[in-house]
Amino acid sequence: MPASKKKPANRITISEDMTIYNAAAQKEQLVGALAAATGRLEIDLSAVTEIDTAGFQLLMLIKREASRQDKQAQIVAHSEAVRDVIDFYHMAAEFGDPLLIPAQKA
Repeated sequence: MPASKKKPANRITISEDMTIYNAAAQKEQLVGALAAATGRLEIDLSAVTEIDTAGFQLLMLIKREASRQDKQAQIVAHSEAVRDVIDFYHMAAEFGDPLLIPAQKA
């Protein structure tokens, strides 16, 4: 689809840690944001300082649900913790989101 005809993306920012302690509330947030999205949901995780397996599973869930609904869920800003867990599980290619690494880390 040409850029001029693309629908604007909805955006959600997760600022709390993506751990088991926040998983239920964040699942509701993410599923609700995806339902409201017209085609693409941008997920900003730049403020996430901690992510565990429950948080990673939420990311996998929202990616799968987006695909099932013929939508896109794209992580547009990764914190270091999020980059580390995606790298740990070797899921960067599977997620397909561009991972920007700050210059001081490169």
